[in-house]
Amino acid sequence: MHTRAFLPSPRATNVLIAIGFAALSYALYMRYLVIENSSIGLMCEAGLSTTQCIVRQAAIFMFRHQVFGIAAITAAIYQLFRPDLYAFAIALVFAAFGLVLYNNGLASVATALLVVSFGRPVAVDTPLPGSAEESRTTAPANSMRSR
Repeated sequence: MHTRAFLPSPRATNVLIAIGFAALSYALYMRYLVIENSSIGLMCEAGLSTTQCIVRQAAIFMFRHQVFGIAAITAAIYQLFRPDLYAFAIALVFAAFGLVLYNNGLASVATALLVVSFGRPVAVDTPLPGSAEESRTTAPANSMRSR
């Protein structure tokens, strides 16, 4: 069993970048084109029940009750103690939503915890690439399997 720092593979990093940009883009869309748009706000307050109004009401409820920040910091704390790619992705999404949708305090702490989690050692069962254990065999040196 080895320990090394939490470091996603290049493929996982690309997926995390795409997830982060998608979450940030949707949060910006929600804030500036749905929540703060006065014409949409007036229509939704007047009783219009479209999907956009329902999502607007849900987003307003969630940022008023700090849901984005609490979810981001919970996932980031879990990521810090048990480094996992899925926990990192969840914390990244909620932190992006929290930073844009008025939960700045908790989301910024969650983002700092995500950065700190890169220095946290992870116990792995597979040997590091190029390590001595990777090239060792369990068969005797004179057996046919080691050749």
